[in-house]
Amino acid sequence: MTAAQFPTPNLTESQWQSLRSLATELTPEQGIWVGGYFAGYADALRGGAPVAAMPGTHPAAALPTEPAAPQRSLTVLYASETGNGIELAGAIVKQAQAAGIAARDVDMADVKLSTLREGGDFICICSTHGEGDPPQPALDFFEQLESKKAPRMEGARFAVLALGDSTYEIYCGAGKRLDSRLAELGATRLADRIDCDVDQLGAGKDWAFRLLEQLGGSAPAAAQPVSVAVAATSGYDEARPFLAEVLENVVLTGRGSSKQTRHIELSLAGSGLAYEPGDALGIVPRNDPAVVTELLESLKFSGSEPVAVGGRTAALADVLAGEFEVAMTTPRFLTHWAELTDAPALRALSAPDKAAERTAYLREHHVVDVVREFPVDGIKAETLLAGLRGLQPRLYSIASSQAAQDGDVHLTISTVRYGLHGSERRGVVSGRLGELADDAKLPVFVRANAHFRLPADDVPIIMIGAGTGVAPYRAFVQERERRGAKGRSWLIFGERNFRSDFLYQTEWQEHQKRGSLSLIDAVFSRDRTGKTYVQDRIRERAFEVYAWLEAGAHLYVCGDADGMAPGVHQALLDVVALAGQRQGETGEEYLRQLQRDGRYHKDVY
Repeated sequence: MTAAQFPTPNLTESQWQSLRSLATELTPEQGIWVGGYFAGYADALRGGAPVAAMPGTHPAAALPTEPAAPQRSLTVLYASETGNGIELAGAIVKQAQAAGIAARDVDMADVKLSTLREGGDFICICSTHGEGDPPQPALDFFEQLESKKAPRMEGARFAVLALGDSTYEIYCGAGKRLDSRLAELGATRLADRIDCDVDQLGAGKDWAFRLLEQLGGSAPAAAQPVSVAVAATSGYDEARPFLAEVLENVVLTGRGSSKQTRHIELSLAGSGLAYEPGDALGIVPRNDPAVVTELLESLKFSGSEPVAVGGRTAALADVLAGEFEVAMTTPRFLTHWAELTDAPALRALSAPDKAAERTAYLREHHVVDVVREFPVDGIKAETLLAGLRGLQPRLYSIASSQAAQDGDVHLTISTVRYGLHGSERRGVVSGRLGELADDAKLPVFVRANAHFRLPADDVPIIMIGAGTGVAPYRAFVQERERRGAKGRSWLIFGERNFRSDFLYQTEWQEHQKRGSLSLIDAVFSRDRTGKTYVQDRIRERAFEVYAWLEAGAHLYVCGDADGMAPGVHQALLDVVALAGQRQGETGEEYLRQLQRDGRYHKDVY
């Protein structure tokens, strides 16, 4: 833009050139400060302050010799798969603003690394997906960060709040990578990194609020508790779930199936809870009374022992029933029990070089198995609790469109049930669904998933899922049919057997007849001598898949993170190599670009 194009208050050409030269050298924050300074100076010239009181004798010389530094802004970046980081970021920003700090929260998927080096402060809240990987939406940010071309960050100050799951070997790995790399690039730590397990969000919140005080914010009268559920308008969340009436609870799988999958319908009437296709429903669980009793008896507790938890005193049996994980063993509990027993076998498993052996042991031993194998005499109740992890809500992909189902919510849940050490073990929620009474109610809340959303109605979509991974696609198709969407849709679904495991078969066929579902590709791994999976069908239809992608299709993957999702990703690389003639790094870049463009969505677990 030239001076002639921009209306100016009779600036000379020399003044205009000086102003334009200065503007190109300023950071955004410096520009804001300078603009504010000149606005104030203009007021002074108009009578807001005597010009003579300013330094010098001429308005052009009236700039302060040592202007006060503008307050640094605070950006709270989040990278999250399940929503914990998003909600925590929102709570920190709200607290910062109440303390007088200019703050905003930003998805790591929407920020460029170069914008963070311009003198601002930032807190990074980063969860870890699987074994040390960042959440899928943050992959591009991490690629920028760990690239040889990453910019130097000497002007920036940062702190990292790492979220993780201690059942995984590489605990908080993505947050550790982020913290280390930012320091390598020259950014200054505002505080040492904090690593938080899934039940330690309160500690992360306290860490962040102390940091806000360090940054110069006045301490608010009382810090509000962090809610990690998304229920923005209803008031219901993980800490205060809505008791939803069970309307329908049926087995989807047929006779002879090697597994059990249930279809659950719940009423949200009167709750104010709202959800979109792609969101999840959280169920706040309680442990099986039989499992609690088994653990108490193994440790010779009566269950009536008083324990202090969360600022109150309660009976041990009640606390174990509703507040702690008492089935699955975590590395935290293994280390804790090794210290209590000094058992050589447990100490050996806790060694850093025993990751494979430790993982296998944890998979095959629940808490009760460990305490039986390595007993401790006279243990105190508080000592037991110190090694246990807080009981976490179970999240399930929503299998319905709220508008299409008059406000109700549907779930597709696979029953977890298996034998271990001579007894039957069951999923905390899924294992007990078959025992629900007709008038049962479940404590629920909504967890939003902003990165697993439908595109515009005219955009084609490819939906890939195995087992209960088909759930969100039922919501997608219902919603698109309700809206009269014209975009093509293709479902690629995998299960074990056609006759017993084709989940929602009749519904898919009806949708196809009505035109709300364009294509169905169903594959069944155990109907043939050689097993066939969704990734095999993707390779078989390589040219069609690539043509859809080239036509702008959005790609969705939902299901198992350990086997199915990596298999599908490799199949997509094979598709791009064969049909698009893009091999190796070129193929990887093609898929990375889909992710950057928000067209490659994953909801894996």
